[in-house]
Order: sequence, then structure tokens, then C-alpha cells
Amino acid sequence: MQNYKVVDLFCGAGGLSKGFLDAGYDVVLGIDYDDAALETFQKNHGSTTAMKLDLYNHENIEKIVAFLKERNIENLDVLVGGPPCQGFSYAGKMDINDKRNFLYIAMVKLTERLRPKAVLLENVLAMIEANGGVGARRVIDDFKAIGYKMVPKVLFAPDYGVPQIRKRVFFVGLRDSEDEFCFPEAMLDPSHYVTCEDAISDLPSLQTDKGEILRGEKVQDYMTEPQSDYQRLMRKRSLKVYNHVGSVPIEKTRKMIALVPEGKNYLALPDEYRGMYRYHEALTRYNSKKPSLTINTGHRSHFHYKWNRIPTVRESARLQSFPDDFIFYGNQSEQFKQVGNAVPPLLGQVIAEQLKKYI
Repeated sequence: MQNYKVVDLFCGAGGLSKGFLDAGYDVVLGIDYDDAALETFQKNHGSTTAMKLDLYNHENIEKIVAFLKERNIENLDVLVGGPPCQGFSYAGKMDINDKRNFLYIAMVKLTERLRPKAVLLENVLAMIEANGGVGARRVIDDFKAIGYKMVPKVLFAPDYGVPQIRKRVFFVGLRDSEDEFCFPEAMLDPSHYVTCEDAISDLPSLQTDKGEILRGEKVQDYMTEPQSDYQRLMRKRSLKVYNHVGSVPIEKTRKMIALVPEGKNYLALPDEYRGMYRYHEALTRYNSKKPSLTINTGHRSHFHYKWNRIPTVRESARLQSFPDDFIFYGNQSEQFKQVGNAVPPLLGQVIAEQLKKYI
């Protein structure tokens, strides 16, 4: 079998390229500017190389080209990336001229230099929805100018076995091709979505019989056998639990979340407490029978469906479809950020398998 060569731009921890790796591709290089994310990428992608570069400076693109040339990689198969575009994000200020929105141009310029067979760009839903879709049009037009017809598609993660309500837009372009990439069809209907309980019920509770929250050890034993097919998949190559360290909430938060029923948020609090919160997802307790809400980068507004604490890094990683042998590095805040910013590996793998038909 041919090992298709992949470079991951703005790689973060490497959720997207982990999907390509699991589909049998050879991820040769990941580029980012976050030290902790690069350590995680390096240690979870086999013999790959992690490179720290500032891609606001387009002169650094030549360093990527030189690296590949030194390793005799002259015909790249796929360039993937998720350039930051916080100015388009609904969670941000929605400034279409935010300079981060133009980081994707580094991906355009690298594509022009390397001429890969295919390009995959992932981004927030607002890029195609906000301001008349100006962000998406920029991407499509700029890649068209260098010979890549980008096909955009919004994918809903639960449709592909990811236990998380997450919508993202993906653009796939093929080099000088008459064919348009056809995205894979949904694999599951809503009645068969993987739920929070399916995903994380086997992980240690980090709670005593008296209800006290424990931080737990950095490396722990599994306390039960897998309770679902999804858990068996996540535990396939792991004998221990990593990154499962609890955060003990302050007394006020612990008291408030204890009053919130499963699947509800601060609006379910008694009248005298409800006015203390304004953020629409404040004190959201997951529903065990549904996928989780979109995993964020650690804002501490989401809570375990059963225990009175936020999900751990490992629980969040499970909800993102990272297997248990994928270990995150850096401090806890950096780990949460890496998980929240990632593309779910299972989603990346589905696209990677489909892309084999074209390259």
C-alpha cells in the first residue's frame, strides 16, 4: 500500500493529522507556533517532525519547502490545515478584518510552492455563514487562482461517530482536476449517535462516596471494563488512563451545579440564583443520553452529566474522539486548549479515507 505524504499546517495537537495517520497516511511534518501543542503533536504522530514557525511571516514558508527537499519529498500528496480565524468565530467579536483571518493565505502560498495533489482546510462554521460567507469566498477564490477548485461542506461530527455536537466547515480541493471532491455521507442517524455515557462512563469518577471531588493521579488504572463499542475503540491501545486529573470547583460553583439537573443549565436554578449568570451556556450539565455540546478550550461552563465537576482533559478528549493512548502535554490549561481547538480524529479519518479515491 502506498503511504501518501501529508503536511499539517497550523497543526495544534494534531487531531486532523491523527485521523490521516489512522487512515494509513504518512504525516511527515506539523507546523504551529504553540510549544505545548507541538510537543503533543511530536509525541503522538510516530516519526513525524514538529516545526515551530510564525506563519504571519510568509518568508518562513521557504523553511518548510527546504525541509521537505532535504528529505527528498518533492511530490506531496496532501496539505491539511486549520488556520485560526477567530474574527469569523461566533464566540469572538466577528471582525472580518481580524488579521488572524488571513493566516490561511500562508496555506495558499505553501500550496502554490508545493503543488500537492489535494488540499484540505478546516474552519469554524461562521466562515461560511457570517457576513454573507465572505470568508469562504476568499478561500475559494484564492485557491482557484492557483488551480485548486475548493469544495466546501459543513460536517456534523455526530453523523460520523463523534460523541459531540460540533459543526465545522471543510474545504477540499484537487489539483488541476475536472473532478470535484465528494464528501462522505453520514454514517449514523440521530437514533444511533454515540452519547456522553457511551463515551466516558468507564473513566474513574474522581469523586468519593461522600461526594468530595478528587484531583486524581496523572496516570490511573481503568476501574471497569469498557461499557460500549466506542469505549473499546478508545481503549484499544491503552492499558492506563492519562490526562484524567480533576479540577475541584469553588464552593459556590459546587453548590450551584449540584442544583442543575442532567441536560439543563443555569436557567434550571431556583429564582434567587438564576440572575447570577448571563452566559447562555453557564452551568451546562451534559445529557448522558446525547452527544456533548461543542468542547471548548477550557472556559469551565460545561459539567459532567453525573459528577459535580467539569470534564477532565481525558473526558474532553474522548468526546473529541482522541484515543486513550494519545497523551497531551503542557499544563492543564494548555491541554484543555489543545483538545478544544482540535479537529476530531474520527472525522479526519473519514475524510482521509474518502480522499484516497481521488489521489
